[in-house]
Amino acid sequence: MDAASFAASLPPHGSLLGIDVGRRRLGLAGTDLERRIVTPLFTISRGRWPDDLAKIRRCVEERTVVGLVVGWPLNMDGSEGPACAATRQMVEQLDAAFGLPILLQDERLTSFAVEQAIREGRLPPPKKGQPLDHYAAAVILEDALRALSAPAGA
Repeated sequence: MDAASFAASLPPHGSLLGIDVGRRRLGLAGTDLERRIVTPLFTISRGRWPDDLAKIRRCVEERTVVGLVVGWPLNMDGSEGPACAATRQMVEQLDAAFGLPILLQDERLTSFAVEQAIREGRLPPPKKGQPLDHYAAAVILEDALRALSAPAGA
C-alpha cells in the first residue's frame, strides 16, 4: 500500500505504531492520537512468535493503534533482498493478527539517522549495550508521517 492509500484508509484519530523488524529484535515506536508526535517505545528481544505478537498486541490495544508502519529493508540500490522476504512474512502475520492498514516505509539509512540524532542531542544516548531498535522505529515512523503529509505527487 502506498502512502496515499494508507492515509485514506485511516480514521481521523488514532495512533500509528512503527515497527523496525530485525532478526533478533523488534523496535517499536508510536505516535500520539493526532499523529503529530513520535515516541520511541521499547525493543523486543525476539523469541517465539506468539510471545512477540502478544507484546505487540498489548501495545496496539493500549495505544489505540489504527495503522502499522513497518520498516522496509530495501538494498541501497532500491532492490529487494532477503531481508524484505522475511519482513513480508511478518507483515502477513501482522495483517492476519490485527487487520489494520499497513504501510511499508523505506528504512534505508535509518541507523545513520539514529546515530546522527544521538550525536546532535535530539535523542538521548543509550546506556551501554542498550539496543537502538526502538529509535530506528521512531525514525521510520517520522519518515512515514512526512510522507503522509506530503502533497499528492510530491
